[in-house]
Amino acid sequence: MHLTKGSPPAAPDRHLLRYGVLAACCATLFAVLFALVEAHWGPLARLDRSWTDGEHGYARDHTAWTAAVQTLSNIGGTVTMRTLLGLAAVWLWLIGARVLAAWTAAQALVGWAALWALRLFVGRPRPHFGDPVAYAAGPAFPSGHAMASAITCVILVWLIRPHANRAGRVAATGVAALAVLAVGWTRIVLGVHWPSDVMAGWLAAGVILGGVTVAVEIWRPGDLARDVRRVNWRTRPRVQRVLASEPSAPGREG
Repeated sequence: MHLTKGSPPAAPDRHLLRYGVLAACCATLFAVLFALVEAHWGPLARLDRSWTDGEHGYARDHTAWTAAVQTLSNIGGTVTMRTLLGLAAVWLWLIGARVLAAWTAAQALVGWAALWALRLFVGRPRPHFGDPVAYAAGPAFPSGHAMASAITCVILVWLIRPHANRAGRVAATGVAALAVLAVGWTRIVLGVHWPSDVMAGWLAAGVILGGVTVAVEIWRPGDLARDVRRVNWRTRPRVQRVLASEPSAPGREG
């Protein structure tokens, strides 16, 4: 769907192709990464271990730094990200963008279910240290923080884009990308995930985003684009309407 203000919606077939390609590419890369992890491929294993050991060593020796990283990780955690999506879905439902609300909620729910299904299936242990700086429960692959933050930030950018100019869209995209990278990086620094876990989380997010969008486009062709236009109309800056309705200032008449 085109989310730029005033642009016509793309044909449903283009949506299906675009998001289908996204899901297929991410799924293929995820499968390759999973195969390398399961095969204990030497270069990947060494990269995981060396990167994680280096970050853990620095975090262990700099407690103030580690506390700041832990705070950032908590802010970008799965509960926070899913809460944001839930609030966005409720707001969209209340303003009448029901299909867009269902799409947003489905991204959160499918992402949560896929995360735990993948973790149970893979069962990869987390990094282990004799002097850990942080703890996390459950299997490691993929990273839930990386997956949830990527899904949430992409959706929020999609919702913001219709109301921003070019500079605003670039800024929003840049901030979202930095947030996703930062959250994934914190999980490596804290020693609770391997770098390949974080990469797997990002790829899984791409599969979810593309797959859910394709499913909704098949279910309700064109309704996502219509709801985006509805959001744009309902949230148009009110100041423009106020200024347009104000009487002329004294001394300006005639």
